[in-house]
Amino acid sequence: MNATLSNLPNTLSPTPGDAELAKASSRAIADLVAHESEATIRLVAKLGKKETEIQIPSSALQLLGALLTEFAKGNAVTMFPVHAELTTQQASDLLGVSRPFLVEQLEKGELPFRKVGTHRRVLLKDLMDYKQSMDRKRHQALDKLAAQAQELDMGY
Repeated sequence: MNATLSNLPNTLSPTPGDAELAKASSRAIADLVAHESEATIRLVAKLGKKETEIQIPSSALQLLGALLTEFAKGNAVTMFPVHAELTTQQASDLLGVSRPFLVEQLEKGELPFRKVGTHRRVLLKDLMDYKQSMDRKRHQALDKLAAQAQELDMGY
């Protein structure tokens, strides 16, 4: 069964104190990731009455580091599984385009989707692949325009 955004965790926003803690923690994790293939994390409760050690894979440690880095910048963070399904409104919001434009792209076959009754659903993974493709095309077009401006000696 695919996850939908309605049953995913809410966005977490750091407090200023969280951001400071995250800054120090992300640096420590970045150092570990750079020099170790796996790590054991020791968790100690604030009052020190409970303590446990857990081993986590390097990839999860990298993800934790990335999350803490965003927190350190004061950014809110939401995690989604790649198999999450989005409504057309949620997908268009993530892309920063209008819903009608997104629906047009779906109907043209530019982006895969499935129908649930009369409603279209888009996998987050497919949406991110589409976004990367569009970003790549946009950069190529800008590079081409810049090259043309150089050739025409337009002062750029």
